[in-house]
Amino acid sequence: MHLSLALFLADLSLYAVAGAAAGFLGGLLGIGGGLLIVAALTVTLPASGVVGPEIIHVAVGTSLAGMVLTFGASTVAHYRTGNIMAATWVRLAPGMVIGTLIGTQLEGFMSGLMLRLAITLFCAVTAWRMGFSGEKTQREHSDTPRSHWLFPSGIGIATISSIVGIGGGSLTVPLLISLGVKPVRAVATSAACGLVIACAAAALNMALRHPGLHAVGPSQPLGHPWGLVGTVYLPAAITAALASTLTARSGVRVANRLSGQALKRSFAVFLLIIGGIIAAGG
Repeated sequence: MHLSLALFLADLSLYAVAGAAAGFLGGLLGIGGGLLIVAALTVTLPASGVVGPEIIHVAVGTSLAGMVLTFGASTVAHYRTGNIMAATWVRLAPGMVIGTLIGTQLEGFMSGLMLRLAITLFCAVTAWRMGFSGEKTQREHSDTPRSHWLFPSGIGIATISSIVGIGGGSLTVPLLISLGVKPVRAVATSAACGLVIACAAAALNMALRHPGLHAVGPSQPLGHPWGLVGTVYLPAAITAALASTLTARSGVRVANRLSGQALKRSFAVFLLIIGGIIAAGG
């Protein structure tokens, strides 16, 4: 059965909306909205010709690939504000490349149900810790974190992020805030770190071929639905990425106006909503 043009355009519209929201969130909260795109893809991919029990793997791979432009746009915007801490980024980035390699391999071994449950649990735990636990942080200061522990922290952040399909903002931002960094600088540096994870994950996921996937219809070979490269569905990734670049700068402007507590609470509410959508999709 061939995908109708009307249905295809409807799916592209949804990807564009998700991408625009992801770009805004990337600038506002230091995240690429990856979980938002994962949630949207779990609903639309079957209609686009991608079916099978491991569909969540395609959602994760596509989300990470689409965030390359999202984080690129937000990183440029944050760089212009002068809020990215280069010395901290240099210590986190190498570990994040290694962690992305580890996480991508681990994600490939997980069943679809296991991965869906892991993402839902991640959303709930992170939201609680970030916005509602009353967890104390160190007093904000102007020093830039330069600890050698940032390297292994980068490995851990990227490992988890590449499993659940995010750019790591929900882990990097809390880490930097706990070290006394102002939320707006934590968000900016997190965006630059997310760009590293997204680029590495996109390359790795496009090189994968997941055996649990198949296409609808005899015109599409088994394991190769139209537009699917590895575990990246290109129509969704490209559409969401292009839309995200239009809204990232707006998110940055809003982030510079909000209080630190408002940013953290916004972060938590977003995660709870997306976690619920992904859980319901199971």
